[in-house]
Amino acid sequence: MTDQIEFSSFFKLLNSIKEGDSEKTSLLDEQISEFKNGINSKNFLEELGSIYLSVGVTELYNFTNQKDLKSIGLIDKEEWESLSEKNQQELPVFLANKMIEYIKVNKKVKEISKKWNVREGEIRKHITKMARYITEGIIDVIE
Repeated sequence: MTDQIEFSSFFKLLNSIKEGDSEKTSLLDEQISEFKNGINSKNFLEELGSIYLSVGVTELYNFTNQKDLKSIGLIDKEEWESLSEKNQQELPVFLANKMIEYIKVNKKVKEISKKWNVREGEIRKHITKMARYITEGIIDVIE
């Protein structure tokens, strides 16, 4: 696989909304919807990452019980600790687990395997690594 997986434009979009550009929220919602369905992916890794971005942002909203990235970006250390206690996990673990769970529950490995003609084992090798990568990107944006 020679193509590099690149989600920087998505992370820039998240960051601009977090920084106060709320007009881009509808674009974010549109991208999350596209990503959840693997639309416009160029390969199986990009599709896996796209699905994870969709799940990750949605679960960030669930974890914080709010959908405003600017407000989420303003959460202080004590409030994060309180949210971690309430959710019984710290945010990075919570997000990665939700991404992996989504792939398993929705049988995405088999679906992606058929779509891209890639062995299921090859996809499974990337499930945890990609979840960590996407989680780190989301955390970097909100910090």
